[in-house]
Amino acid sequence: MSTEEENKATFRRYIEEVWNHGRLELADEIFDRYISHPPDGPTLERGPQDVKRFVGEFRSAFPDFRISIDDQIAEGDKVMVHATIRGTHQREFRGMAPTGKQIGEKGFSVFRFSAEGKVVESWDSYYSQLGLMRQSMEQELRLARSIQQAFLPKEVPTLEGWQISPLYQPAREVGGDFYDFHLLSGGRLGLVVGDATGKGVPAALVMSTTLGMLRAVSQASDCSSPGQMLERVNEALVPSIPANMFVTCFYAILDPTSGSLRYANAGHDLPYLHRSGVAGD
Repeated sequence: MSTEEENKATFRRYIEEVWNHGRLELADEIFDRYISHPPDGPTLERGPQDVKRFVGEFRSAFPDFRISIDDQIAEGDKVMVHATIRGTHQREFRGMAPTGKQIGEKGFSVFRFSAEGKVVESWDSYYSQLGLMRQSMEQELRLARSIQQAFLPKEVPTLEGWQISPLYQPAREVGGDFYDFHLLSGGRLGLVVGDATGKGVPAALVMSTTLGMLRAVSQASDCSSPGQMLERVNEALVPSIPANMFVTCFYAILDPTSGSLRYANAGHDLPYLHRSGVAGD
């Protein structure tokens, strides 16, 4: 068998066994330290561990992923493969939340082999659909952020003798977390902390709907009980959100004069009470 045929066989083995069957340990046999020329990033020096890490992440995100070789050409120390990749995005992949979308596209890879038969340089062009998926997700996240920011309070109420300091730190992906303040009769203040399940635009829309209903109910009625407040909002909210989503909410009413705080909780994590000056704090 000629060197070119051996290199072609190594490439086929890489595709079939490493990618299609997840035998990641074979990357140690196939790759030396090599130069990678990806289509969407800088040229980098990589090694077998990088190959195993990337293939493992990809196969985890696309459990049904498969590459089929359409054509293969060898010339000198280089092998070019024209192939088709297919798979369904079912788990997170490098910051991209699962979309459930199927990818299916053609592309090519070129490997350059050393005299010892190991890969020392590579070129790839397969990632157009993944790039479009990432762009779509980034646009969705920007829209979700704008919805979220539009409904969160712009100012913090000023109460004599009290200091209110909200801290809102969203995760990498936009979720449905929210907070709000309601100025009530008698100088009282309503405090809201909640979370709509899910991520992205759906969670942001449910969050905004919930905040709007909480504000409307607080202005339309003088609820003396936080429980009554949540009950009325729940009655209006349930028919208005998807059946597979729900909202947790903590609602408290503060009387700044007496210092009393009455609250009701609808499935949300309970708050912490920290007393300054207490031993052990």
